[in-house]
Amino acid sequence: MDNLLLQDYIERHCSSQGDVLAYIERDTYLHALNPRMVSGPLQGRFIAMLSRMIRPKRILELGTFTGYSTVCLAEGLDTRQSGCELITIEKNDELEERIRRNLSKSEVAEYITLLIGEACDILPTLSGVFDLIFIDADKREYPQYLSLCLPLLSDQGWIVADNTLWSGHIIDPAYDKDPQTQALRVFNDLVADDPSLQSVLLPIRDGITLIRKK
Repeated sequence: MDNLLLQDYIERHCSSQGDVLAYIERDTYLHALNPRMVSGPLQGRFIAMLSRMIRPKRILELGTFTGYSTVCLAEGLDTRQSGCELITIEKNDELEERIRRNLSKSEVAEYITLLIGEACDILPTLSGVFDLIFIDADKREYPQYLSLCLPLLSDQGWIVADNTLWSGHIIDPAYDKDPQTQALRVFNDLVADDPSLQSVLLPIRDGITLIRKK
């Protein structure tokens, strides 16, 4: 089976990403380093659908990159509720101008707050709880992100973690000494072994894990 043909078929049978996301995706591939980090149409429609299903009042995102996933997550914000917001954290300050321009194109841009800095430094300063947390930042920090995010998760909230298969490296002995692979393996084990959590690891793109408290 030709995986590229199958991928094309899948994307053609998903809802359109729309003009704003198409612009962000194209702009990312033209101007950003490591453009493959952008979520893209399939994953983007998946996390947008999750957000719409959850209808979160508050969303937290770790790892903004150029704002593509942020705009997808924002599609599900329940703007009927007071205090509705999406907080997104990005450590690369060189991306700030591009991020702010891209986020301004969202229909709910007024509800989005961008914070520049290290997620592990910022997370302890946040107050309240979040209904949806999307983790897609430094892979070496995933275990730490989990410990910092769980106290911020509402009782009915969800954590969505990206890249949990890490291009298949997660089961490849050739990457046993790779720090990012090591940390992702620890993260995956922590989630799977925690009796207080329910989770499912899906082979969508580079692996997406859905997590909720029991």
